[in-house]
Amino acid sequence: MFLGIDLGTSEVKLLLMAEDGSIVGSAGEALSVSRPQPLWSEQLPTDWWAATEKAAARLRAEHAAAWGAIRGIGLSGQMHGAVTLDGDLQPIRPAILWNDGRCAAECDELLKLVPDLHARTGNLAMPGFTAPKLLWMKHHEPALFARVAKVILPKDYLRLKLTGELANDMSDAAGTLWLDPAKRDWDDTLLAATGLSRAHMPRLVEGSDVSGTLLPAVAAAWGLPTSVVVAGGAGDNEASAVGIGAVEPGQGFISLGTSGVMFLVTDAFRPNPGRAVHAFCHTLPQRWHQMTVMLTAASALAWVTKLLKAENETALLAPLEAGEKVSAQSPIFLPYLSGERTPHNDVHARGMLFGLDASHGQTEVAHSVLEGVAFGMAQGLAALRDAGATVSRLGLVGGGARSAYWAQMHADVLGVEIETFTGGAQGGALGAARLGALATGAKVADVCKAPPTARIFAPDASKSAFYAPRLQRFDALYPRVKDLALTL
Repeated sequence: MFLGIDLGTSEVKLLLMAEDGSIVGSAGEALSVSRPQPLWSEQLPTDWWAATEKAAARLRAEHAAAWGAIRGIGLSGQMHGAVTLDGDLQPIRPAILWNDGRCAAECDELLKLVPDLHARTGNLAMPGFTAPKLLWMKHHEPALFARVAKVILPKDYLRLKLTGELANDMSDAAGTLWLDPAKRDWDDTLLAATGLSRAHMPRLVEGSDVSGTLLPAVAAAWGLPTSVVVAGGAGDNEASAVGIGAVEPGQGFISLGTSGVMFLVTDAFRPNPGRAVHAFCHTLPQRWHQMTVMLTAASALAWVTKLLKAENETALLAPLEAGEKVSAQSPIFLPYLSGERTPHNDVHARGMLFGLDASHGQTEVAHSVLEGVAFGMAQGLAALRDAGATVSRLGLVGGGARSAYWAQMHADVLGVEIETFTGGAQGGALGAARLGALATGAKVADVCKAPPTARIFAPDASKSAFYAPRLQRFDALYPRVKDLALTL
């Protein structure tokens, strides 16, 4: 039996997986985000551990026999968050999260300090990454910065609590701007630019390696032996890739969660920072991936559902799912509710419903929001193709995968087949559990298989023709209005 722990932004989710790969059970515990100032996004690491213990207790109570058979634990987590620890390995301040936008100025400063940063990391300096967050602390919280003994990432705080070990896997580390992804090693020049050194970093492990075993106190509290191994784990997107079997070059998927991701496995480090494409290590040895990121995806649907006071998302989308048509003159939606990464890298980007008139109602607005996210994904696919990618089919995971209408829209807009999976919503938690199995000696080919296909959505030529001119309008809109966000 294997346990996957997925530390998201809104929830910690635990999943039990049997030796044959089947899911035995799962439990989750909600998390909240603090936004004490504009652009800020923070969480307390201690809240992560408290939520993990609550979910573990519930899962143990519901599946006592299976729980007692756990041999390996894998970790998955929200990427980029800065968890700063003092000499006693206690958090110094709340973690600064991936969707925090306070350090845009520090990104510019990093480029001045390390002019070849893009070549070293294969990525743009973005406020979401970890390195500029520490530079911000150095400037704005010098007393706290002076206390920093270690910097780790969110899931690795759970590892510390479970094992007492300070470690990070290659995939999560690649999202810090301190790693050389090609060499899979820390970059001393980049560390020095933020006032840090290797001494501040955890040791690096591959995601399928053993990073430690359970502390005696944790083992006793959880009813498990101290021999249970904890795998290196993965960033959330890389764990999702493992969960749907995207581990070989050419395999890829779209994730429609809080953020939106397009992920493609590569056999080498293939960066394209000019289009704000992320090029990271995969969590498995000798594998890398390209990734585009939208900061708002399924969260846009949640936002518009609340805005329109619909009963729920299902009710809002019911007319579209039932086949109700929308006008070619319906509004164009820019989904930049929290800024944007790919392809704009603009923390100040803001959302827009353009072209509203009195004839538009709830259904048209809902359609426009779904469409705006799909159009953002189309820009991401174009950026991947600019980097040499060949894509004919993409998996679809995350909460947005529950909508057949949205899945078909992505097929029509992107011009590629979209595949949904039975159990695909388990995402990072399942991938984490699979990494736990690999850490006990299981083989990638045996463990990292694609879940059963639920449905394949093929592009519809007539619908693609409907979306094509609207995508052109979408592409043209942001460049014309982007400067207004800074002046309004």
